[in-house]
Amino acid sequence: MNHFIISEDEINIVEFNKQFKNPNAGAISSFQGIVRNNNLGKDVLRLEYQSYDRLAEKEGGNIINEALETFDIESAYCTHRTGVLEIGDIAVVVIVLAGHREDSFKACRYIIDEVKLRVPIWKKEIYQNGDSGWLKGAG
Repeated sequence: MNHFIISEDEINIVEFNKQFKNPNAGAISSFQGIVRNNNLGKDVLRLEYQSYDRLAEKEGGNIINEALETFDIESAYCTHRTGVLEIGDIAVVVIVLAGHREDSFKACRYIIDEVKLRVPIWKKEIYQNGDSGWLKGAG
């Protein structure tokens, strides 16, 4: 199973969480990135994410592997959506299972920070006034 996935499918967080169990894990940390209705003083109507899927999944997989090597964790997973997302939709989820909470927290933070920095995913904001703009950065 690939531990980093790009998908246009809606993320059902309850079903997503059910997939990840490990008897060695005493901690599960997660991050959910949610589409909000404002950014940098502008009213946001919706977002559009695009990615270079093959490269995004490869680089995302590298980030997951780095987390597994760097932190004392059992497993880690990340899914990032592409396509048009509405206010309140989940854009990205990170789940980390570990024996203890400290490494779980650190690995979760590492994964989302590196995904935003390195993975070729681009975000376009569509504003209430009809304007739109692509944001800087990888994600």
